[in-house]
Amino acid sequence: MVRTTITLADDVARSIERVRRERSIGLSEAVNELIRAGLTGRPSEEPFEQRTAPLGIRIDVTDTWDAIESLDGPTTR
Repeated sequence: MVRTTITLADDVARSIERVRRERSIGLSEAVNELIRAGLTGRPSEEPFEQRTAPLGIRIDVTDTWDAIESLDGPTTR
């Protein structure tokens, strides 16, 4: 075990604090867990799920510009 002092960016500190609260663990444990996850490239515990919403229209996405125009209008080009 190594003891050291580091400076954390604000967003990193918030992420660590969130993990600490969610899992009721200490600072060192949370930091080590997040570092290990980053080093191993391990996916997060929660699988990604794309959120969708019914638009009432069907869009052919093979032509991306046409799909964008269908959603946003012709001024987007």
